[in-house]
Amino acid sequence: MTVVEFNGPGLSEEQWRTVRAVATALKPQQALWLSGYFAGLADAGRPEAAHLVPAGLDPAPAAAARTLTILYGSETGNGKRLADRLAERAHAAGLAPVLTDMADYKPRRLKEEQDLLIVASTHGEGAPPTSAAGFFEFVEGRKAPRLEGLRYAVLALGDSTYEFFCGAGRRLDDRLAALGGKRLHERVDCDVDYDDPAAAWIETALAALAPARTAAVPAAAASATPSATAYDRQNPFPAIVIENLALTGRGSSKETRHVELSLEGSGLAFAPGDALGVMPRNDPALVEGLLSVLDLSGGEALTIKGAATTLGEALEGVLEITAATPRFLDQWAEVTGAAALKELAGDARSAFLRENHVIDILRRYPAKGIDAAALAAGLRPLQPRLYSIASSATAVPDEVHLTVSTVRYGLNGEERHGVASGQFSRRAAPETVLPVYVQENPRFRLPEGDAPIIMIGAGTGVAPYRAFLQEREAQGARGRAWLFFGERNFDSDFLYQTEWQGFLKDGVLSRMNVAFSRDGAQKTYVQHRLLEEARELYAWLEEGAHLYVCGDGAKLAPDVHRALTAIVAEAGGHGKAAAEDYLAALRESRRYQIDVY
Repeated sequence: MTVVEFNGPGLSEEQWRTVRAVATALKPQQALWLSGYFAGLADAGRPEAAHLVPAGLDPAPAAAARTLTILYGSETGNGKRLADRLAERAHAAGLAPVLTDMADYKPRRLKEEQDLLIVASTHGEGAPPTSAAGFFEFVEGRKAPRLEGLRYAVLALGDSTYEFFCGAGRRLDDRLAALGGKRLHERVDCDVDYDDPAAAWIETALAALAPARTAAVPAAAASATPSATAYDRQNPFPAIVIENLALTGRGSSKETRHVELSLEGSGLAFAPGDALGVMPRNDPALVEGLLSVLDLSGGEALTIKGAATTLGEALEGVLEITAATPRFLDQWAEVTGAAALKELAGDARSAFLRENHVIDILRRYPAKGIDAAALAAGLRPLQPRLYSIASSATAVPDEVHLTVSTVRYGLNGEERHGVASGQFSRRAAPETVLPVYVQENPRFRLPEGDAPIIMIGAGTGVAPYRAFLQEREAQGARGRAWLFFGERNFDSDFLYQTEWQGFLKDGVLSRMNVAFSRDGAQKTYVQHRLLEEARELYAWLEEGAHLYVCGDGAKLAPDVHRALTAIVAEAGGHGKAAAEDYLAALRESRRYQIDVY
């Protein structure tokens, strides 16, 4: 619903924040009901107005409550989903939370906060989500205020296959304590199977905040049970593969595929910039290898989260069986009694996990005839993989297109494959059914109207730009568009070359600069092409262009950001600090958007 921005008479800034937060969470009929309820409260002092207060609700307002803010930093959407759930539960408990993305939060408000609940995802090796970088910079910097009046709790999300597991949440938890904040609840670190520990944290954290008197929640405001036909992560849509072909040519040092899936009848909607979640299945050959090493048939009965299945089915479609985790290592050390596994610690333990998959550990430390439940206890649930959508629903209705790079590498004398990309590469021919859902990405969106856009990407990072240009062409948008694209070799790796040329010919794409790193004596990347076009690129930014970066978060994004800083400093006549401020302002105004993996 649309909220009218009018600060009512006598409302403090904090009260107005609370009113806005509640209003934006209401459906129209709920807002109408609540308007009558508040009117009744206003008149509750008069005997004749007592009938206006709904039964079961105390007409006398409770003592002034402490303010509650829920902050989240999310890279793939998991953190946002949990923060939304936390806000719903808080409302149901009679609280009035203000739910805010760290990217939108004004750090100067931190010193005014009273109660703060944080859901913080970790990206890669201990880094915060890209959109939350500014918040972390402030909190961990010298300008951060003392927070003696703050009560807080942190729910940390991460992936235990990384060395700095839940690093972003740990950093915030430690820093807020160092600034004088008081923990309401101990931090909980969640692995990729976060549902149960996150639900427990939400309930106990809210119990610590619950007011002495909790108002009953109106029936209309109760959260509805999702429809069985609403396709999402918990209930993915069975999409049929229409097309699956190699984009890379003969002689390429890598494989990149173009995959088309049918969404007909799903009701799934998406916008350019969104991602598709794909629920993969493990390689049957790997499953057979595990069963053979364990001397098990696969027909052993197993129960996972209350659902009856067999070990074979669980290994193929329910459990992660490729990368080993600390949890698996601990459990397997206990099962086998292997002293060498129990003694692993620190860097040696991290290196061992990087250099050995589950199958390698089973081979080195065998346990024949192990109980199926004992094996499953150390394995995590199989997780969906997210891929940037490479098509526009306006241009190509009832379909979704993906650009998939096949992960293939050698380990312990064998060729290994990525779980999902390996399935796309070898086991997803046309007519194959793949469970999918749409993952919204509201922080990677085309601007409204005809504002110019600058798109920077390498490899599969070009996928959303194909969707951008398809959408602009279908909508008849006339804004300028400039694409910077990088890959290894011109002859074999120029992804969607013919389509880009068509967009250039039709004027949908105004300019295109390419960098093929392995075609020359010196490696040239997209950041080098940016620097070559410094003055023109800066002129586009000054004329209102929106800037997009998509691709590898470890190398591409930092390298491109350094190049952009240099461009603004040189072409704009700014110092380095002023150039950083310039880019920060672009990011704050949503004109500099980053989507990395």
